[in-house]
Amino acid sequence: MLNIVIADDEAPARKRLRKLLLESAYADELNIVAEAKDGVDAIRVLTDHPVDVLFLDIQMPGYDGFEVLDRLSPENRPAVIFTTAFDEYAIRAFEANAVDYLLKPIPIDRLNTALGRVVGKAPAPKALENLARLLDWVDARAIEKSSDHATKPNAAAELDAPHQGPAQYLEQLSIPFRDRILIIPIERVVSIEISEGITRVHILEKDPTGPRPKIRQHIVSYTLDQLGALLHPDSFMRIHRSAIVQFKHIKELIPWFSGRYKLILTGSHEVIASRERSKVLKDRLMI
Repeated sequence: MLNIVIADDEAPARKRLRKLLLESAYADELNIVAEAKDGVDAIRVLTDHPVDVLFLDIQMPGYDGFEVLDRLSPENRPAVIFTTAFDEYAIRAFEANAVDYLLKPIPIDRLNTALGRVVGKAPAPKALENLARLLDWVDARAIEKSSDHATKPNAAAELDAPHQGPAQYLEQLSIPFRDRILIIPIERVVSIEISEGITRVHILEKDPTGPRPKIRQHIVSYTLDQLGALLHPDSFMRIHRSAIVQFKHIKELIPWFSGRYKLILTGSHEVIASRERSKVLKDRLMI
């Protein structure tokens, strides 16, 4: 019996997939243990339940499908079948990396084919390696776009740096907060992360009376690429397609999935580094 979780932010899509699973050729071998309505909920469900197969939507609030996979600990990683409306180019990349996908709306015969690949089979090391290659491809594509963006005129850089000579790196950050603007020294920036197109800056709160460091997140209008171009490369590094961290706030590196590292930052904030960035990070930290 295979334990199944359906993760999709659209209730009708979850309902339709559940119905299809109950009508599939493998219905007697499936046990749908839970549904998740977004990326955060998916991680909670996968932590709380033993899961063999995860039907995972890619575009979800909270964390997208790729971010869910990044955050799953190796021992909790099930076989993954994507349910997606992604473009054909991305789907070819999934297929080349032997990660199954179902293009919405999902046909029953295609669902049966996908189930046939996992029924009676435990996730193999090769499947995990293929998944790692897929995540590497997604990371590389995002960082490549970032590099292309950096060669073009940057609105934020034009505002904060002279028009000739090298760009000035930020020494402080202006962040709107309620009815005022906070001026934050760059040393207190722990990480900058983007999800669902929203950029969040994680700031170390200045509270000398507190028993432990506290982190507060603020939403800013800059993109990750814009801010990355204005941060000193000796102090900051992009460690993932959706995250930049400051070196001085890295407290621990925990081996993660297929050569990746989970970074424990100041205030116990956690970020996952991509496999390629993990290699660079180890060199930078002289590990």
